[in-house]
Order: sequence, then C-alpha cells, then structure tokens
Amino acid sequence: MSTGTTSGAGSETSAEPGPGVLPAIPAPGGGETEVPRYAPQWLRLREPADAQARAHELLDPLRIRLANRPRHGTELIVHDLGCGTGSMGRWLAPLLDGAQHWVLHDRDPYLLHFASVGAPRAAADGSPVTVTTQRGDIGRLTPDALTGASLVTASALLDVLTAEEIDTLARACVGAGCPALLTLSVVGRVELAPEHPLDREIGEAFNAHQRRGDLLGPDAVSAACEAFDRLGASVRVHPSPWRLGAGQRELTQEWLRGWVGAAVEQRPDLAPRAETYLRDRLAACAAGDLRVTVHHSDVLVLPRPTGGA
Repeated sequence: MSTGTTSGAGSETSAEPGPGVLPAIPAPGGGETEVPRYAPQWLRLREPADAQARAHELLDPLRIRLANRPRHGTELIVHDLGCGTGSMGRWLAPLLDGAQHWVLHDRDPYLLHFASVGAPRAAADGSPVTVTTQRGDIGRLTPDALTGASLVTASALLDVLTAEEIDTLARACVGAGCPALLTLSVVGRVELAPEHPLDREIGEAFNAHQRRGDLLGPDAVSAACEAFDRLGASVRVHPSPWRLGAGQRELTQEWLRGWVGAAVEQRPDLAPRAETYLRDRLAACAAGDLRVTVHHSDVLVLPRPTGGA
C-alpha cells in the first residue's frame, strides 16, 4: 500500500544556508485550501521497513553518475518530491559523500515541518547537509524548477500519480539532465503466510482501489520506465520488498487495516467476509504467526547530462 505524499513543491517556507535562489515549483492555488495529509505517525512507523527495503544495488551506479557530474566537487543539490516527514533524506544523505543541500517538497506544510526538523545534518564523510522546504504541486513541475539540481528523489510516490503527472516528472528530470532515484512503488503483489482463501480477492480489490480515477497504482513503475525511455534516459529497476514478520507487528497490523479497508471501500460487498478475515489476520499477527511480503520496485533514472548540474 502506498502511503507516500502525492505532491511536489512551492514557495520556500523554511531555510538554512543553501545554494542561493532556486526557482520554485508553482504552489497549489487557493492559498488556504486544505490539502490531503498523511499521518506522521504512520510515516514514522514505516520508516525502518522502508530503509531496509530500498535497493542498495542502485546506489553504486548513482554514486558513479554523481561523481562524474559537471561541477564535481560542489555541493549536491537534491530535490526530494513528496517528502512526507523526510525519511528519504534520513536514509540517503548519510550514504552519499560530500556536502549536500536538500530541497524538500510537499503539499502539506505540517509534514514539511517534521521533515525540516528531522533532517540529517551530516553526509557519509561528515560533510554538512542543509535543507530548505518548498510547498507546491508535482503536477506542475518544470525543468526550470530543477535548474542546478544534482538529483531528484521520491519515495512511495509514483503509484499515487497519474500518467500525465509521471510524464511531467519525466520531462522535468530529463529536461534538466538530472538523475532520479524513485523508490518503493507498489507493483500489485502481496504474499501472506500462512495463506488464506480471501487473500487474492482482497489483493485484487486493493489494486483496483489504487487505480481509482486516473491513478496508476501498480502500473506506475512500468509507465514511468516507458516515459523516461521515450525521452532517451537510461532506466534501471530493482525489487525493494517489505518483508514483515514478528519483529514488525505494529507496522503489519496498521498495514493490514489499510489494505483491507481500501479493498472494502472499492468493493463494499466484501465487508462481511473482510471483517472476519481482518480479525483473524490481526490475531495471527499479534501472536507472531503472520509473515507478509509487500512487493515494491525502485527505479534509477540516468538521463543524458545537460551540463547544468
């Protein structure tokens, strides 16, 4: 189940010393309009599982690209889209050498506050890491907004985008010649052990819920790969599954509630059976007898450099 935030950036709302003036992604209209909010408690609960699942195999080719970028030796400028509470930065910044400046993007100012307060302060080699925050809409992302960027990152984001939004993201990254590390997108496969006769039906209803409206859900990784490939970028995909067992009871229980709840929202006729199913699954989880694998994919995009970043 994807629980990443669904949006990008806007006007700068907090700052530490940064790279100077960066072009802002347009902010959402309406000024005080309420925006969807993901609970910080859920994002905090899933953070260790996210960190364990992300594909370390993609880091070496990313490091090579960053080491060979124009203006090598200057600080890395990283744009983290739909940053939530900032878990991507806390994971990745300490794995990369060199001074870094992270621009944290989200629609939700509440989450941006948590992301800024909890941001990492040091890179792998002890170099400083600084942050700014921007509020706005990823659907309006442009190459100009990524001028000077060294890297774009996102976590649990692709599967809550539309095809149009993914095309916009691809054009912005490729237009800026900026690599992208896009992690933890659901791919529509969940495995529970021991198995239950209702597992498949719940899973299919959940996947249909993820595709509601124009959202791509589990089709997002394929759509993103195709969008970047059309623009001439090199794309690598690697699995990044959550593997949840007795040591992750609280996360598994919350995931189960959300997974079953979305399935029932999509198919209300499942409700009577799903209630019993969820009760039994939660009891097995509490007893340490349930194991869950939630399959995701990580995507590394390496566009042709433009000479800017």
